Amino acid sequence: MKKFNLYYLFAFLILCISCSKEIVQKSEIVEKSLELQVLEVYQQGMKSLEEGDVLYAAKKFNQAEVLFPQSEWAPKSSLMASYAYYVQNYYSDSIGELERFIKIYNQDKNLDYAYYLLAICYYEQIVDETKDLQSIAKAQKYFKLVKTNYPNTEYALDSEFKLDLIDDILASKEMYIGRYYLDKKKWVSAINRFRNVIDNYETTAFTQEALHRLVEIHYILGLEDEAQKYASLLGYNYQSSEWYENSYAVFNKNYKKLKLSKNKDKKSSKILRKFKSLFNWDE
Repeated sequence: MKKFNLYYLFAFLILCISCSKEIVQKSEIVEKSLELQVLEVYQQGMKSLEEGDVLYAAKKFNQAEVLFPQSEWAPKSSLMASYAYYVQNYYSDSIGELERFIKIYNQDKNLDYAYYLLAICYYEQIVDETKDLQSIAKAQKYFKLVKTNYPNTEYALDSEFKLDLIDDILASKEMYIGRYYLDKKKWVSAINRFRNVIDNYETTAFTQEALHRLVEIHYILGLEDEAQKYASLLGYNYQSSEWYENSYAVFNKNYKKLKLSKNKDKKSSKILRKFKSLFNWDE
C-alpha cells in the first residue's frame, strides 16, 4: 500500500514538474513574442524619425515602452520619445518625458544623457535674458549636475561650455539693468549691479565695462579713492583695453565738464540731423 502511494506521489510530482516546465516555456515564448513586437515598433519609430515624421516617431516609441515595460527596450524607447519631441522643438513634451525617464529608470546607463538633454531643452528656450529667468535657472541647474556627477563624459565638457555662456547671459542682464540705473542717476542701485558682475561673473566679457562704470560712478560721487581702486584693478588685469583708457580719462579734472559738453553736442547734433531730414537739406 505504501509503495502504491509512493508511486502515485512520484507520478504527481513528475506531472507538476512537466506542467511547470510547460508554463515556463510558454512564458518564455510570450516574452520573446512581446520583445519581438517591441523591437518591431521601436524600429518603426526609428524609421519615422529618420524620415522626419518625428511626432509619429514619438508615438511609436511611447507605444514600444508600454508594450513591454520590463524589456531593455523600454528605457531606450522612453529616451528616444523625448529626443523626438526635442527635435520638433516640443520642449514641454520632451521635458515631461525626460523627467519621467529620470524617475522610473534612475539606474539606467543613459541617465547622464537624459540630464544633459533636459538642460538643453531649457537652454534652447532662452530668448530674452531679462524675461526667461526660469529657463536660465533650470538650464544652469542641470548643466551643473551633469558637470559634477558625470565629469568624464562628453556631456560634461559641453555643459561647462554652456555654463560659461549662461554666465555671459546673466552678466549681460546685470549690465543692462546697471546701465539703466546709471542713466537715471540711481547710483547705489547701479553700483550693486556692476559689483555683482565683477563678483559673480568675473570670467565674462562684461567685467571690464563693469569696472569702468564703477570708476565712473565713484568719481562722479566724489569718492576718488574708490574710483582709483577700481581703475587700478582694471589697469592691472586689462591694461590694453579701451575701458581702461576710458577710466584713465575719468581722472582728467575737466571730466565732468567734458562729459556734459559731449552730451550737449550729441543732443544738438541729433536736432540738427532731424531738422535737415525735414527739409531735405544737405550741407
